Amino acid sequence: MANGFVPYSGIWKFYYPYRKRVNLLPLGLIALLCCFSYFLGVWQHGESGKATESVRNPCPTEKHSSTAAGASLTLDFGAHHGIEVLSSLTVQPRKYEACDVKYSEYTPCEDHERSLKFNRNRLIYRERHCPAKHELLKCLIPAPFGYKNPFPWPVSRDLAWYANVPHRELTVEKAGQNWIRVDGDKFRFPGGGTMFPNGADAYIGDIERLIPLRDGSIRTAVDTGCGVASWGAFLLSRNITAMSIAPRDTHEAQVQFALERGVPAMIGVIASKRLPYPSRAFDMAHCSRCLIPWHADGGLLLMEVDRILRPGGYWILSGPPINWKRHWRGWQRSEEDLNAEQTAIEKVAKTLCWKKLKERGDIAIWQKPTNHIHCKRSRKVIKTPPLCSPEEPDAAWYENMKACITPLPEVGEIQEIAGGQLAKWPERLTAVPPRISSGSVEGITAESFIEDNQLWRRRVSRYKNLISPLAQKGRYRNLLDMNAHLGGFAAALIDDPLWVMNVVPTPAKPNTLGVVYERGLIGTYQDWCIFPKLKFHL
Repeated sequence: MANGFVPYSGIWKFYYPYRKRVNLLPLGLIALLCCFSYFLGVWQHGESGKATESVRNPCPTEKHSSTAAGASLTLDFGAHHGIEVLSSLTVQPRKYEACDVKYSEYTPCEDHERSLKFNRNRLIYRERHCPAKHELLKCLIPAPFGYKNPFPWPVSRDLAWYANVPHRELTVEKAGQNWIRVDGDKFRFPGGGTMFPNGADAYIGDIERLIPLRDGSIRTAVDTGCGVASWGAFLLSRNITAMSIAPRDTHEAQVQFALERGVPAMIGVIASKRLPYPSRAFDMAHCSRCLIPWHADGGLLLMEVDRILRPGGYWILSGPPINWKRHWRGWQRSEEDLNAEQTAIEKVAKTLCWKKLKERGDIAIWQKPTNHIHCKRSRKVIKTPPLCSPEEPDAAWYENMKACITPLPEVGEIQEIAGGQLAKWPERLTAVPPRISSGSVEGITAESFIEDNQLWRRRVSRYKNLISPLAQKGRYRNLLDMNAHLGGFAAALIDDPLWVMNVVPTPAKPNTLGVVYERGLIGTYQDWCIFPKLKFHL
């Protein structure tokens, strides 16, 4: 009291020492009210059984008439998130048995037996064909017998367990090309290839002497007919991420080898449908003796490559027919045949307005124009292929290829890059993508893009606190983001030794996969309501 304060009703109040008379009437009324409240609470406690019953049975089975018919309506404001309530509402999980071990490499829409029922023309039978409802497996796909955790990256680039991919066919057929060999209970990948006997790294070095690979201008690539994906594996050391694709053919495990190595890959073939990527996705496309007839059907397949190449992107071809004067005997083809094929490819490239940059040794490189100002003018002379009619160029899920050139976005000047200039890697990852800054992605602004990045950095930090293996460098190599949106999850993990397959569901609005690629990330379309095409061991 000497300090001039005294506690009163839980609140500190000033005490006035000069006030000597105290009125007892207010104090008496307060005491009376307190007693009344206490006895009222005791009386209500006796009704608690009814309240408890209301919480335990929030959805009574009795059928009530509507309030319009005069029935009384009782509103229950009690908490309904207790354990007892949840247990009464939880649906029992459905259990599935394991499939037979023969299905350990089963991929629903890439089944070899089903594919034989389809047209073999233009490799249509090797495209994606999903099972009918009565063919669906309702069991869990088992791992191969003796499966082991893959080697951590970067060791996995050169080694894989034999038990994980138990196929020897390639070690026999490609024995002289240094693709793969068996080493005890492991596979070893020396990095060789049909067109790079000195190894993929030396081959990439040859490409690097023709175009820049380390200045950050090239970040995303696609390798058609990738084999065991050694080209993509060795590009990673140059900060270039390649989407390696190969069909499920006689070497049914080629893509699985790539995934076991920790290299981005998916089953795919360029045949009659568009590849499941947006337009202007890749900085570079590559084919090393992939045996694709690029000149066939008026160059239809090259038109698809043109669609997915960004303005100024590169197409690299090695193998037949390049350098045919040296290799024609070994390829067991006539000089006339190979010369005619190369002439036809050169003609298609010219009609696409591509410029041939270099042909040195076994490698030829073309470059797509940075805009279509000249190309549109040339259509007055070169009638075929025409420019496609205005449509959604990013539509690529079960879309047929079209015999026309996918038009680039309009520009005002010849020096301008269609669609906008991309920042170099690594700035490209966090810079606002041109598709967003131009306003072409509905509902997404530069501000919301930046906010999304910040949000995912916080989320991934939280994930690592909750999932301790995710915080261990090298514990995981490949992750699948089933609803990638802007790729924020992958961007937040960019410093970890892993890669993310960014999936944008086909019903998603807006379509954001183009933004993912403009950030220097990779991904694909997928309709989860049908069946997954991706084959991953996570």
